[in-house]
Formats: sequence, C-alpha cells, structure tokens
Amino acid sequence: MKKRIIAVNSNCYHGYSIEEAIAGIKAAGFKYIELTATKGWTEHVFPNQSFERLLEVKDMLDEAGLIPFAMSGHTNLMDTQRIGDFVKNIRMAHFFGCDYIVSSIGEAHLEDKAVASNEVVAEHIKNLVPYLEKYDMKLVLEVHGDHGTGVILKEIAELVGSERVMVNYDTANAIFYGDVNVPEDFAACIDKVGYVHLKEKAGGRQEWDFPALGKGYVQFPEIFAMLDEKDNLSPFSIEIEFTQAGPKDLDEINKAVVDSAEYLRAQGFEF
Repeated sequence: MKKRIIAVNSNCYHGYSIEEAIAGIKAAGFKYIELTATKGWTEHVFPNQSFERLLEVKDMLDEAGLIPFAMSGHTNLMDTQRIGDFVKNIRMAHFFGCDYIVSSIGEAHLEDKAVASNEVVAEHIKNLVPYLEKYDMKLVLEVHGDHGTGVILKEIAELVGSERVMVNYDTANAIFYGDVNVPEDFAACIDKVGYVHLKEKAGGRQEWDFPALGKGYVQFPEIFAMLDEKDNLSPFSIEIEFTQAGPKDLDEINKAVVDSAEYLRAQGFEF
C-alpha cells in the first residue's frame, strides 16, 4: 500500500469534548485529525470561540502529536447569507494549519422550491475560489443530501474548474443518500476525488447505522484497489456515527476507533 494521510474525524466524538477526541485518536495510534466545526452539531472548534481557547486546542494537538490537516466546516454553500460563515471557517482552518476544508453543498433549492441545476451550484462555489487561493486551501465537496453521488459532485467540480475544488467521497453517504453501488459510483468519479471519508454502513440502506470499519458491508478493498491503480493518494478520514441512538458511552467510541485502526492495518495500511 502506498503511503497516505490517514486521519480520524473528530465528529466520531459527537457529544463529547475535543479533549476526549484528541485523547482517543492519539491512543489508537493515529497522527492526523480532521477537526469538526459544524454549527449546531459538533463545534469542537468554532470561529466564535475565544482566541485563547483556539490556541489552547492548537497546543493540545501539538502535545498529542496530532496534525490537524483538515477541517469539517459544513455550511450551506447555496445560502448567500452563510458565505461569510464559511469564509470564517476557511480562515480558522488556515489558523490551524489545515490544507483541506470539507463541506457538503447544502440543500440546493431555489425560492420556488425547484432544485438548482449543477451549473447554478457551480457558480455559487466559484465565488469561494478567491478565498481558497488566499488561504492556500482545498475545498472538498462531500457526498451528502441532494448531492448524494460521486457522479453528481464530479460534474459540479468540473463546472467549477479549479484544482482547489475536488470531491470528498463519503463511502456510506453514497449508500444512505445516493442509494448507489459504491464501487461503480466511485469508479465513475475517481479522477475528481481528492479526499475520502471512510465511513462504514450496516443495516438498511436508508437506516442510520455507521459502525466501525469492517463491521458493515462497504466494499473497501475494491475502493483501495481503485485508488492504487489510479495512483490517487487522497487522504482518508475515518468517520463513525453509530446508530440513531448514538454510542452508549465514550468507551464505545474509543473501541470503534481502535477497531477501525486494526481493520486498516489488516488491509496493509500504516499510520
């Protein structure tokens, strides 16, 4: 297996503190973390936190030997009123030294409830490119919601036409939202994939059930083989969201992170 960044998304610790996330991710042997800054959901770091607090988190990461290479800064990119919020997330990601900012596009409905075309979506995202250039950041658009397949996001990324805008392929969201055959969909968009959320899927296709890697039915070995064949070294970020009931306690999250690490090591990865 070729060397690549393998991280854990701090959103695995939804409902728990960033301190607990850092401790669990470090203990499992990871060197990279995707920080979560999702308004009203997981605000492990957030622009409204004091500068002193953000410095404190930065120092904690340094002490733990965890590199915050990416930030999950989900904002509705189709809502012009929220663009200022997203730019703050870009600036905060730059402060932490991140190379990537992750966001879904958001619900792309116009005033008359019609769904915006991919061309309209791409025009909205083009407005962000100058900020990505200023802060030397890559925006990776997550498979999610209305944009639930890699094929849709590939077309949008191509319409944007910037090397700074790529696809974040979420392996479980493609099932949950897109109801696709994951290897087929992945193969159709791989040349625009710049980031991968490794997320497992169990239960029914539209059931909220996202366990540790290796505990569901996502065809990860096929995905890994395709990436190797195309020499695509996109970073991996593990995301575990459990069931609708959530994890029963912190120990369950830590175990799922360790189990995911062991699964990847069994697949030949090192981190």
